[in-house]
Amino acid sequence: MSESTDPEQTHERRDDKNPDRKGPTAWDSALRLLGVRARSRQEMRERLTRKGFDADTVDDVMERLDRHQLIDDADFASEWVRSRSRNSGRGSVALRHELRTKGIDESIIGDVLADIDPDAEREIAAGLVDRKLTASTVERIAADRTEHEKAKRRLVGMLVRRGYSQSLAFDVVGEALSALRSG
Repeated sequence: MSESTDPEQTHERRDDKNPDRKGPTAWDSALRLLGVRARSRQEMRERLTRKGFDADTVDDVMERLDRHQLIDDADFASEWVRSRSRNSGRGSVALRHELRTKGIDESIIGDVLADIDPDAEREIAAGLVDRKLTASTVERIAADRTEHEKAKRRLVGMLVRRGYSQSLAFDVVGEALSALRSG
């Protein structure tokens, strides 16, 4: 029997600290998690701990991930902001909150969010508002002042929930509704 297929050899490699443990090693689990998407250091640590690996094993894996440069909070934060901003239409307020929950250091968050172009963020917010302004909504808004105010509140609320600042939300919605009146 070859070394790699010998069950005793495989069992020994699983987890030296817990030989009774079945399933993938902590290292294998970490690589699988990274195969799905990049992870922050805190996320990786929490996920491995949740899978039942002891603290020493998790520390060893984290050190190994660092040594192989497979985990980097700055790269993770940059990619997260780029992806969530473009694909999910998230504003900088929401992105800051998401990065904090993922355990990213405040200095890294500040650096990454400083790279967001305010004009691009405004453009994404305007696109979200335009998508919500359907023909029937525009008709109702034009016909009734109460409907206009209701639509304004709803659109501003939608942008704020997506993580845009309140001032940006009011500006973008105001511009969109003004354009409807004049257009």
